[in-house]
Amino acid sequence: MNNKTIFFAAGLVCLTPWISSPSALVIGLCLSSLGLVPEDFALNKVTKKLLAYSVVGLGFGIHLQEAITVTTEGIGLIATSIFCTLIFGFLLARAMKLETKISYLISCGTAICGGSAIAALSPTIKATEQQIGLALATVFILNSIALFVFPMVGHALLLDQVTFGTWAAIAIHDTSSVVGAASAYGEQALTTATTLKLSRALWIVPISFMSALLVKNKNGRAAFPYFILFYCVAILVSDYLPQYEFVYQGIFAIAKQSLVVCLFLIGCSISKENMKASGIKPMAFGVILWLLISVLSLSWLLYR
Repeated sequence: MNNKTIFFAAGLVCLTPWISSPSALVIGLCLSSLGLVPEDFALNKVTKKLLAYSVVGLGFGIHLQEAITVTTEGIGLIATSIFCTLIFGFLLARAMKLETKISYLISCGTAICGGSAIAALSPTIKATEQQIGLALATVFILNSIALFVFPMVGHALLLDQVTFGTWAAIAIHDTSSVVGAASAYGEQALTTATTLKLSRALWIVPISFMSALLVKNKNGRAAFPYFILFYCVAILVSDYLPQYEFVYQGIFAIAKQSLVVCLFLIGCSISKENMKASGIKPMAFGVILWLLISVLSLSWLLYR
């Protein structure tokens, strides 16, 4: 069995619902480490296009009116947590002398919605697969920890359902982990966490446009993120034509699975040499930023 056969077989496996995002990343890393990735495969080009298509598809899973309602009710808390995370991330990255794009992706993943935010912002700031992979790996590891630690802390501090749901929505990166932690805590916590996290996902749009303005192409012009416009169109279409909900859910499911394939491709592009060269700084940065936001948000919720 040659490299191409193994590579494409692994890619097909990642299309199945039994492979999660972290698992796909690990599979890709294993193939890269074993030298089983075809050298003539345009990883960079395929990954960026698939990322953009996946982000557009995810837009069909967001219900605009529900997100706007929740955002209106908690706009102060949501906006403050996002901008504080980005500011803390910027200052911490400078203090640690961490590579700019990696720190920005981790900061945005922490501030907005984990892997989805990283996937949306990566093409906008022209991040490399190495930078994307390190950011995603950091977020996925912390997500896994949060899934178990947050409910334990919540029970230890006797947090009520609404307080825990709000804290989980603010301090846990990915929506899947937010839902997992909140559902383990209680039904009301799940409802609160899900709706708040949904409204935070909308911040991908303005953050992407602002990021594009900061990144110039070879002609000195801003790289306009056209795929974000289609992401907005997807949200609007699914909201104003609700009779086709079954179609939107199908597109959303496909988009989520294609994002898993993206992570497989990203893993394939990361080598041991690159990982060693990057060191432990990205992970240390992600942990410090995550702990800072988790503690500050919980403190505010407890003593407001």
